[in-house]
Amino acid sequence: MNETDRVAGEHDADSPEHSGEAGDPGARPSRPRPWASGRTPRLRLRRSTVLLTAGALLAGVAFATVFAFAVTKLNGRTQPPRPSGIPASVSTSLARLMQLSPVPHVTAPGFTLTDQSGHRLSLASFRGRTVVLTFMDSHCTDICPFVSREFIDASKDLGPAAKRVVFVAVNVNPYHLRVSDVASFSRAQRLDSIGSWHFVTGSLKSLRAVWNNYQIFVQAPSQNADVVHTSLIYFIAPNGQERYVTAPMVDHTNKHIAFLPAGQLADWGRGIALVARAITP
Repeated sequence: MNETDRVAGEHDADSPEHSGEAGDPGARPSRPRPWASGRTPRLRLRRSTVLLTAGALLAGVAFATVFAFAVTKLNGRTQPPRPSGIPASVSTSLARLMQLSPVPHVTAPGFTLTDQSGHRLSLASFRGRTVVLTFMDSHCTDICPFVSREFIDASKDLGPAAKRVVFVAVNVNPYHLRVSDVASFSRAQRLDSIGSWHFVTGSLKSLRAVWNNYQIFVQAPSQNADVVHTSLIYFIAPNGQERYVTAPMVDHTNKHIAFLPAGQLADWGRGIALVARAITP
């Protein structure tokens, strides 16, 4: 372990191995964020999850059927109206795909962490540029690689505007906190091809504070277990205020392997770029 790893990702008394809190390394957030609280944490599916999901899907299908019938009878259509407050450049269908929502224009909670290059960075240091902020597992093999590809596509789609947009991910893996962990993931997913990419990490205590402030639920029962975490993308304007939030998604095969159709993958990249461009001067 090198010196940078020890400073930024050292396992101490606050780590899961020593705190006795490995089953709940991320406390339930205290800051009210109604747009986030209804989002489902993205996870690698297990048998219990499949059973719960199947029940939820059956209930959801029944509700959707009744709702669609009622809407058809009352309005002569089955599609809900366009979400309000969405940038004009984002189509209604794309906004629905992304579950894109405007949020109150409040200052995004600040933090200071260390990125994959060992540089200490604060969120405030990005003032003057748009920040696309998400939360990733540094050892993820499920949804995070897809969000990585979407970020790469979005950076390309931004064109000249890319120099005014920063892509940031906060580590949610409480067992792999070192700089080398986020650096390895960045290289493997080719995220370092984004000129303004920062995958930040730090002590478990400092990361927990960020998860709490951004309504990110994290659960990692053990070092080798799946990390279950809320998957959200925040769009933060150059003045430091939150403007939009969206919820990345993937489908799973019968063998619980994550996938996303190529068309949707491209749509996500384009949508992220459109939203970022809409709030970038």
